[in-house]
Amino acid sequence: MIGERQLLKMLFDAAVKAADPLNGIRKHLPNPPANARTVVIGAGKGAAQMAAALETVWNGPPLSGLVVTRYGYGCETKSIEIIEAAHPVPDEAGLTASRRLIETISGLSEGDLVIALVCGGGSALLPSPPEGLTLQDEIALNEVLLASGAPISAMNVVRKHVSTIKGGRLAAATKARVVSLIVSDIPGDNPAFVASGPTVPDDSTRHEALAIIEQYRMNLPSAIIAHLNSQAADAPMPQEPHFAKNEHYIIASAGVSLRAAADLARSNGVEAHILSDSIEGEARDVALVHAAIAREVALKDQPFAKPTVLLSGGETTVTIRSKGGRGGRNGEFALSFALAIGGTGIVALAADTDGIDGSEDNAGAFVDGTTAQRLLHAGTDGRALLERNDSYSGFVAIGDLFETGPTGTNVNDFRAILIR
Repeated sequence: MIGERQLLKMLFDAAVKAADPLNGIRKHLPNPPANARTVVIGAGKGAAQMAAALETVWNGPPLSGLVVTRYGYGCETKSIEIIEAAHPVPDEAGLTASRRLIETISGLSEGDLVIALVCGGGSALLPSPPEGLTLQDEIALNEVLLASGAPISAMNVVRKHVSTIKGGRLAAATKARVVSLIVSDIPGDNPAFVASGPTVPDDSTRHEALAIIEQYRMNLPSAIIAHLNSQAADAPMPQEPHFAKNEHYIIASAGVSLRAAADLARSNGVEAHILSDSIEGEARDVALVHAAIAREVALKDQPFAKPTVLLSGGETTVTIRSKGGRGGRNGEFALSFALAIGGTGIVALAADTDGIDGSEDNAGAFVDGTTAQRLLHAGTDGRALLERNDSYSGFVAIGDLFETGPTGTNVNDFRAILIR
């Protein structure tokens, strides 16, 4: 019989495999332009693997171009250059990469083709502050956004109005046709929100960005607020004629990945139920809702009969309450969930499909009905860890980190809760 954690890992692996960009790229591969250039650009934690996949299926003239990915996430490619930069806090390498992406496509003609490979993580990897702002301003913005507890969609509304590359501006920098192939890590799969939409504009405005900053009480540098109060922050609108020739496709998403995990669970004799592929909210609070459902199943066989696995995806957030804590949103979810399920016979995995939860080296963590007690035996209290946003330290202490390394894709959170 397959062990509980082994089954959960198998479900995670199935979800990641379903998000492999190769099949989606093959399905939506544009035809090479006649007697013109095809240039590749891209950004995100899986952008290098997307570039390698594109080279595998491309049948036209030689490709050129470059993509930017996180440090340590690069891979071997034939002709597309890979640049590595910092994530989640931007750095000078990302600033240089942004400038080079714009330079790479700005001189192309209307007959040329740009293939944009976009996935999660691109926002931090593409710092490009407007005139009057600096990289340090954009770093400060990113840090405040990550600590605010705002949903990713709201964060990206702000980001795309404090940039010269996001919000469709990268696509606006070229006369060439742009075809964007996108791996979505965004609840709802809005292509304009993935990596803050460098090649896909939307209708959000700088006034909405200012409202979000006020709503979440973000303390930002005065220069950023001044910029957002000026017309210089206005982003391109999707109805502008410049974008009429462009195309974009979602080639992988959380929904597809969760369905693959559900199919695998059923093939192993465990019924599966997908709660949602687009859950947002505070990680510790989302965990409490999941725990309440799981307890109902475990204790009452309601609303689902055992054995079953509950699956969900999306992107939760963490409001930073104490500096110095370690761990990402999946670790925070897992710790809160473990404290809420008590001693029930529930085993769960919460992990990020890109292999990195926050800024640490783990994808997430395993928990079960014994987690809270084992934390106490290891000399630490789970509730104190949660208050310090320090889930990583707890899971290190009891050996329950889930580590995969970079996966080459990113469709965001994956949660699997097994109730035998």
